[in-house]
Amino acid sequence: LSGKTGMVTVLTDMQVREDSMTLYGFADSAERDAFRLLVTVQGVGAKAAMAILSVLSPDALATAIMAGDKAMVTRADGVGPKLAQRVVNELAEKVGSLPVSGSGAAMGGAIPAPSGDAAGTVVTDAISALENLGYGRAEAHAAISRARSDAADGGGLHNDDLSALIAAALQQLGR
Repeated sequence: LSGKTGMVTVLTDMQVREDSMTLYGFADSAERDAFRLLVTVQGVGAKAAMAILSVLSPDALATAIMAGDKAMVTRADGVGPKLAQRVVNELAEKVGSLPVSGSGAAMGGAIPAPSGDAAGTVVTDAISALENLGYGRAEAHAAISRARSDAADGGGLHNDDLSALIAAALQQLGR
């Protein structure tokens, strides 16, 4: 768990209820932030949020929400199709606030979120633009993911260039 020092940092979130105070621990801030976001959804308590995060990493959760894939969310114990749909619907606009690490590509094709809010907005705006052009959310998400992956491999795409990202995604869709 820890390197040479033997020290481990555990990030926590305290849930205070009338009859209890419960502390939830997380390995990193992405998990904690995903937990905090999940509990804002009506019908999702701490137990359901932990169940979702036990089967989906924050990267995979962001991917599922952006793709509108409620089936991924229903893999969690105690989360049925109605609750999963509510999670996907209510968090669709908020998913940009989930910090997504670069390791997400291996976890189901998540789009690595660039650092900075403006760059994260570029990805969201690009998905919206492709949807407005008639492409489905999952199709737009996949095309942008491929375009960003190609750019990471030397394609030269800048994180804050919306028009270049849309053009690259449209090229992916044309293949």
